[in-house]
Amino acid sequence: MIIRILGAGAGGGLPQWNCGCAICGAVREGRIDPMTQSSVAVSSDGAAWALLNAAPDLRVQMQACPALHPAGLRHSPLRAVVITNGDVDHVAGLLSLREKTAFDLFATPATLEALAVNPIFGVLDPQYVLRRAMTLEEAFEPLPGLTITAYAVPGKVPLYLEGADFTDWPQTRQVGEQTIGLRIEDDRGVFHYLPGCADLPDWLCARLAEADLLFFDGTVWADDDMLRSGTGRKTGARMGHMSMTGPDGSLARLAHLTGRRVYIHINNTNPVLLPEARERAEIAAAGWELARDGMEIVL
Repeated sequence: MIIRILGAGAGGGLPQWNCGCAICGAVREGRIDPMTQSSVAVSSDGAAWALLNAAPDLRVQMQACPALHPAGLRHSPLRAVVITNGDVDHVAGLLSLREKTAFDLFATPATLEALAVNPIFGVLDPQYVLRRAMTLEEAFEPLPGLTITAYAVPGKVPLYLEGADFTDWPQTRQVGEQTIGLRIEDDRGVFHYLPGCADLPDWLCARLAEADLLFFDGTVWADDDMLRSGTGRKTGARMGHMSMTGPDGSLARLAHLTGRRVYIHINNTNPVLLPEARERAEIAAAGWELARDGMEIVL
């Protein structure tokens, strides 16, 4: 199984277009590499590919990945797109796939409904793009030899579905169709993909113990990353993302895992992005890696 990280960043990417924080500045100065918004490509044979989420940067990401280039005048090795939630940074890239080349679009009924009520997604011609509803805990094959099982994880509805008053605190740890994890398997290994997760209850920690490879929500180091950097007032919890650090953070809660562990969906304000930061050293000491654009892993 071949896994290619098309984008490792959270919403807005790195650098974020309107952000002059120290980390975005380091990218503009050429001291650290930029990141596009999170999306992953996976294949069991290197010929047919599925996308896990469709980032707004998708056209550029596919251009940077030769395995996703057309092999003929009108062709694509892309066969399926699997969406983990309705956030803009996970669905906006679908608009770049509107040129009447066939693929299957998999999402939960709740996410498919969010797409259906927004007329802009009507540019995806239903004669070519078949929308398939995923049933939680029911395995399916988006590609021959590749099995995916979607399961609910704590999270919240997309920001644009919260309502008119975004200052209210929504339910950020709902367990249902609005935020899912993916278990991806072929005959050579199993990996889990959770780019958004608001909490790690015991049952989820136990489930992830089987993974040969885990991609997990790395949005924030601490709940107050944005407050401390002066870039905003929202906490990680308010955005539906859990912290890496702290007694209930992902570093502590997932310390029992023995497989390879990679943080993905990393916000531009997360200090782990600075190579010299103590936070970077701490995650490395705990056995974690940071995803990066273009990173490839073979299971």
